Amino acid sequence: MFFRQILYRDLGCASYFIACGGEAVVVDPRWDIDEYLELARAERFRIAHVLDTHDHADHVSGRDRLVRATGAQGHRAARPADRQEADIGPGEEIVIGNVRLRALAVPGHRPEHLAFVVIDGVRGADPWMVLTGDSLLVGDLARPDLVEDAGAGAATLHGSLQQLLDLGDHVEVWPAHIGGSLCGGAGLSGKASSTIGYERAHNPLLRMDESEFVENLVSGIAVRPPNIQRIVGLNRDGDHGGPGEVPQLGAEALSELVEGAAVTMLDARPPDAFDAGHISGAINLPVGSPGVGTRAGWVLGADQPILVVAEGEAMAARMASLLHAVGLWNTIAWSEADLAAWSSHGAPITQAGSVDVDQLAEALRQDLMYLVDVREDPEWVSGHVEGSHHVPLHCLREISSVGLPRNGKPTAVACAAGIRAAFAASLLRRAGFHDVVRVAGGGVPDLEGRGIELTPGE
Repeated sequence: MFFRQILYRDLGCASYFIACGGEAVVVDPRWDIDEYLELARAERFRIAHVLDTHDHADHVSGRDRLVRATGAQGHRAARPADRQEADIGPGEEIVIGNVRLRALAVPGHRPEHLAFVVIDGVRGADPWMVLTGDSLLVGDLARPDLVEDAGAGAATLHGSLQQLLDLGDHVEVWPAHIGGSLCGGAGLSGKASSTIGYERAHNPLLRMDESEFVENLVSGIAVRPPNIQRIVGLNRDGDHGGPGEVPQLGAEALSELVEGAAVTMLDARPPDAFDAGHISGAINLPVGSPGVGTRAGWVLGADQPILVVAEGEAMAARMASLLHAVGLWNTIAWSEADLAAWSSHGAPITQAGSVDVDQLAEALRQDLMYLVDVREDPEWVSGHVEGSHHVPLHCLREISSVGLPRNGKPTAVACAAGIRAAFAASLLRRAGFHDVVRVAGGGVPDLEGRGIELTPGE
């Protein structure tokens, strides 16, 4: 058996390429399918089957794209009410060479959810590993609130997990998500695999009765992103053709577009380059930062026209792919970041500023700066600056309702390390808060070492 785990770091996704006898199965493929095609060519396997463990809510599956590119048979997890011919259901198997992938029903995260038990007949008839999708994760369990009431989903998941535990402690656990994914909780590990035995021993949720399990799992659920229904719909309903090519737009055309259309300028450059000069009203979401797709999905609507500003075609293509992976398909064009060309064609250019943690601490001591904290609720509760304004990043979609005071003092935007602050500061400036700087090179947790007291609690 040939086995590879393929990680998609931006969204914390994991997919699998399994082959035997010249044929391969790809499980839970990401949107960008090039790596599967390259692996198949390099190892001389024919991709024969492509399947998903469930209708994913955090990313658009590459299943249909991979089917079109290879001629493979595509499979979806069977839904209880409306199974179709190509769907796969509990107890059914995909066979390639000496390897069998047996479907096991594990609802809770979603009702159609399957895990796939992997058996290598050359090694033995016992399960060797299980691809758990979004049921049992490394150090965590899947969130149960995507379809039904969270409590009902958690109760269903509690029953499903027993089937996985019954596989045996030696069985390897290979999930569809690792740390950085919105499909798990605070315990989700960055480690890419585990075993049934290790999870049984070290995940306390797996030793709880149903009522205690439900109470504990539900209490740790994060806020639901606004674009999950669109993503689930795209994955459930099949091939929609996908987004078109993203053409390049010159400086003159860009200037005309800025003046005449309601388009979102998404600047993919690093924050320092953005601060040095950008199109007025642009949002700064650095393409090299983690969680680009998730953050874009919090703020941008599916129908919102997006123009990517980038330092060259490779950066633009990377950003477009990250957006397409979360269903933001209305990416109409990209433009080269060129301040001289923008200026010569009359495009509105502005600059932005930043402060480091030392400067912020001194400004807070002298009451010269107002602090906006864009960290999430658990981070805020662990310790924040008394008198600062808490605006979790996910709230910035409806920025007009945030209600920041306009008190004449400069506003500093901080997170834990600086990337979210750059994104949030650009969103505030676009909304009309002009005297806004980002905190760079650190964040709120670093203030304590500069003599600024952090207050725990709500």
